[in-house]
Amino acid sequence: MEQFTGKVWLLGDDIDTDIIMPTEYLALKTVNDMRPYAFSPLRPELAAQIAPGDIIVAGKNFGCGSSREQAPEVIKALGIRCVIAGSYARIFFRNAINNGLLLIENADLAADVKEGDEITVRVGEAILYKGREYPISPLPQNLLDILEAGGLVKAMQRLNGIGVSSPENTASCTACSDGYGSKGGA
Repeated sequence: MEQFTGKVWLLGDDIDTDIIMPTEYLALKTVNDMRPYAFSPLRPELAAQIAPGDIIVAGKNFGCGSSREQAPEVIKALGIRCVIAGSYARIFFRNAINNGLLLIENADLAADVKEGDEITVRVGEAILYKGREYPISPLPQNLLDILEAGGLVKAMQRLNGIGVSSPENTASCTACSDGYGSKGGA
């Protein structure tokens, strides 16, 4: 069982993807270029204050709105260890898991926790805060595998032996000489 502790950033209900990653910054080249603008419509200073390993705690319906993948990507790029919310928009939940961002549902924590406090998460078991345990449901193993790999693409690469250092894979990779990933001509 994985356990970690992090500083809390407290947000409210209905934090939509336009708040997480505003539309006007989607044209930037990389998610790292977008990081300074995360949450800017709500709290312009927040992205600069977040440190790796911090935890977002929010109310219900986190990630509602559009299905833009940049929303969970930018949260992960900020170094957020996990998001704990009362509930999530379904498409945001799936996009987050696919990008390797841990999401935990708990309806009670947001009402009790204070911004800046530290909480401890025992993945699949409980959140610990000021002597109280907030139970959480475990995620199915297939989702844990995706998270552990760092996202869906990395999980599928691992499953298919792509990018894994082994003599067989190294030989097949060096055999690709056409620049397109195939072993023959175009």
